[in-house]
Amino acid sequence: MPEQGKVIGFDGRALAAYATNPHASRGRLHAEAVSTTRSPYQRDRDRVIHSTAFRRLKHKTQVFVYHEGDHHRTRLTHTLEVAQIARSICRTLALDEDLAEALALAHDLGHTPFGHAGEDALDAAMKPFGGFDHNAQTLRILTKLEHRYADFDGLNLTWETLEGAVKHNGPLLKPGVTAADLPAAIVEFSGEWDLELDTWAGPEAQVAAISDDIAYNNHDIDDGLRAGLFHVEDLLPLPLVGDIIRGVRQRYPGLEQGRLIHETVRRLINVMVEDVVAETRRRLQAAAPASVDAVRRLGGPVVAFSATLARDNDALKDFLFQRMYRHWRVNRMTSRARRVVADLFSLLFREPECLPDEWGSRARTQDERGRARVVADYIAGMTDNYALDEHRRLFDLYA
Repeated sequence: MPEQGKVIGFDGRALAAYATNPHASRGRLHAEAVSTTRSPYQRDRDRVIHSTAFRRLKHKTQVFVYHEGDHHRTRLTHTLEVAQIARSICRTLALDEDLAEALALAHDLGHTPFGHAGEDALDAAMKPFGGFDHNAQTLRILTKLEHRYADFDGLNLTWETLEGAVKHNGPLLKPGVTAADLPAAIVEFSGEWDLELDTWAGPEAQVAAISDDIAYNNHDIDDGLRAGLFHVEDLLPLPLVGDIIRGVRQRYPGLEQGRLIHETVRRLINVMVEDVVAETRRRLQAAAPASVDAVRRLGGPVVAFSATLARDNDALKDFLFQRMYRHWRVNRMTSRARRVVADLFSLLFREPECLPDEWGSRARTQDERGRARVVADYIAGMTDNYALDEHRRLFDLYA
């Protein structure tokens, strides 16, 4: 593994040579004075936390519609869990924790209400106008839609944070994929400020991405069990998860259900994090990247699960897809969510005068494609309960 200590973090902690150096950031699109108290990535993190889009995550869900219960994860609680896991992994690997945290906190800002059901419905409605992609929507929020600062639209984040937000799952331009296949918002912004869409993101972005997978699968086990969509016994045949449950039961005979679930999830997260750290160290030692740019040019991820755990994780994902995401109760909620989003888009696109003043005036000055994008921005920014209330106001004659 490359010698550590070649990069010094803003707080004086030694970082690995392949870490993103906060003192060597490529900067911001709009020049600003450098902070004397916070690194560039700490400022990015703080700007995300103070954004309107971040606050709205409190009332956006991933699987369950907001009113279904108070204990299911929301986009906000999921985001905080991702940030905690990402910081832990980065600290162990001597990477920049603040950049990973900023990326973790921003990664879900572009999601619609009602999770993937809402996104599917909005994408279908937007098909004639360029489609809808939550990753591109996150970039729009970070660079255009947040109106907080006097000097610029968006949050004016660093190049490294914007690069990681767009490319955390890997290169966008690759064999068989051209710029014409990508969301217009990403292509247009990268034309203004090159995000190097054909390379991998830095290691901190890769950590944020895999932390998302770890948090997502584990909290869906928790939420699914508590909602009664499946039972502990259903998980026993799964590799890894079943072994952990049996281990907990052996160590704590007769343990109550709630504690059994928590102990299982806690141990599963720990196993996954330790596996990522071990596999990442192995890949770093083999590749020996001398800088963060060398990580970007490796042609593959350095942050990953081992082959064994990747197979176990795929088995868990398959289980959750069949037993949770396609459960009849979830199907009913997602069906309703799709109809709500489709109805809202159809009406507001045809009658932009029904939009609030700021949005309506923007929509009425656009051509059809531009008007559709304004309506999509408006709907994507809604929380679950606001979307339900707006649908009721517009379609219930007695509301």
